[in-house]
Amino acid sequence: MTDTNPYNPYNFLPLQPTGRNETDTANTYAPEDMIKIYEQQFLIPVPEEKLTEFLPALKSFYDIDDHTLDVSAIIFDAIAESAIIYNHKVKVGDYQILGELVKEAIEYDEDNKNDKDAEDKEIQAYTLECKRTFFINEVEIPYHFNLFIYGDGYSTLTKKETVLEKMYWFVRGRFEENLLDDTEDNDSLDSINEQLASLGIREMDLTTIDEVISYVEDSIIDDAMVEALNKLLDAAE
Repeated sequence: MTDTNPYNPYNFLPLQPTGRNETDTANTYAPEDMIKIYEQQFLIPVPEEKLTEFLPALKSFYDIDDHTLDVSAIIFDAIAESAIIYNHKVKVGDYQILGELVKEAIEYDEDNKNDKDAEDKEIQAYTLECKRTFFINEVEIPYHFNLFIYGDGYSTLTKKETVLEKMYWFVRGRFEENLLDDTEDNDSLDSINEQLASLGIREMDLTTIDEVISYVEDSIIDDAMVEALNKLLDAAE
């Protein structure tokens, strides 16, 4: 934020209105610009003492009303390819398969020894090194993981190299008791925020990190990646 322009102290994006609403009380904007207006409510850093002034300044700059802001939120939820998590914009990018399928043989245990379909048979499983790109406030961050495919299911094992991967282990270590002995190897909240700051990303509190990682876990495998994986599996069998 800068005060070099007294007419735009918060550096709002200049957007061209498409006209006026039916009652001539507010400007109208194209859907993609409505998304930009919505995002700025959360992404522009505002000092605490200026919080009460910020929203009126936004509405005044774009000459819009509360209804316009409500509509911008609806448009964002409908067509935006990103999520607003508190004061951060998070977006999922492309996936990349980094290697070839590695065949893993898993034998049936004693509980299944009487299963006639399981006799003299191994369950086929595969592992595969993958990467998914994410963007936090437009900063690209890779997320590497090992994909374990077993029958119709899968699981992932996240590496611990990039700050996003370290955030995953930080969250998991806080909630899974069986990892308590290993949490001393995890980065602290202060360390994670130092790494975020080095990338130009605003600091996050515990709740924000939890929500970001929830978004990541919901996004690492999408339909396009499933289709690509099925082709690899078909070729391997």
